Amino acid sequence: MAKQKTPSAPARTKKERDAATEKKIVTLATDVAKRSLAGNEPIVRVPTRTKSNTLWNKKKGILQMGPAAQERGLFNLSQAKSFMQTMLHSSSIKDLIAAEKTLSLRGMFYKGLHTVAGTKEKTFADQDESDGILEDLEVSLAALREELHIFAKKAGTMVGNITIIDSGDEIDCRRMGSGGYAIPSIVEPDVIKFKKCDAKFVLHVEKNTVWSRFNEDRFWEKHNCILTEGGGQPPRGVRRLLRRLNEELGLPVYCLLDCDPWGHYIYSVIKQGSISLAFESERLAIPDVKYLGIRASDYRACGLSDDVQIALNDTDIKRAKEIAAYPWFEGHKGWQREIAGMLNNGFKMEVESLITKDISYVTETYVPERLKAKDWLE
Repeated sequence: MAKQKTPSAPARTKKERDAATEKKIVTLATDVAKRSLAGNEPIVRVPTRTKSNTLWNKKKGILQMGPAAQERGLFNLSQAKSFMQTMLHSSSIKDLIAAEKTLSLRGMFYKGLHTVAGTKEKTFADQDESDGILEDLEVSLAALREELHIFAKKAGTMVGNITIIDSGDEIDCRRMGSGGYAIPSIVEPDVIKFKKCDAKFVLHVEKNTVWSRFNEDRFWEKHNCILTEGGGQPPRGVRRLLRRLNEELGLPVYCLLDCDPWGHYIYSVIKQGSISLAFESERLAIPDVKYLGIRASDYRACGLSDDVQIALNDTDIKRAKEIAAYPWFEGHKGWQREIAGMLNNGFKMEVESLITKDISYVTETYVPERLKAKDWLE
């Protein structure tokens, strides 16, 4: 087992977190009321979640949110609906905290959905509108989604040499069969506790199909590791769990992703954070995560056939150039060579392309050799 690191800050208890979140919501409501009673327009200040308001903290190796914000006012016709939606969801969150219960994103949409009295106008047109308001509340209150008692659907899997406690239930991730342990969207210490970990590292793969190959071949058992997947772009629960495994247990995290702009972007998000969730980078990003592959040079190095080539389209090329220009990749010779190599090839490749060598080539040869040689990108 890797040497455990000391968390950057002690985890608050659920009771302490709830009290702090409730206080923020009450403060928000109180500020609105005070402005109204003083004869001023009620407003809510919402930090801007855009690229222009995202800052690259080179020292920490993460993306962070900048100071820009927009005011959402009740008397502005273009903002009145979103203002009221913000108040509506704030009230619902306060109710959830009081009841000590949680709701899904879908559940929050329905909890707030009704027709405004005396009109034919509904509070929310669809769930996307509702989800956007909830994200605004997260950043406005500086409170994470789990602190608002809201969870998203499960979209990740784990298996390996670790035992956890999930909401009081002991889960041995060595005995999860072919399906694995479904990673929940809320994985904070008061929900998920690490009991026993013998693993030396974490291998994160992009898709469930690849994860199933590694699980069936018992890769995690042979190489004493934890194996995770995030269904493509990993959701917050998966990213947060990876961060906790890295930060609290000191486990190195390696990524096996497709050789395409999407795979490169997924790695970037896991490593530095994302623009839309820059306010959560401190608890989601893993600056020292390693990229094992797939790499542009693997087409020749592994002796793959022309059949695995997937031609780059205009969107792929544009996206690859955008990623190469990211500040954290711009000055990185290894990543500049990697992206240029893919563009020069003119095609992308999936991890599954290695099956053309052998069904278990990726688990028995490719990844073990990369790990042994320490052949990765950072």
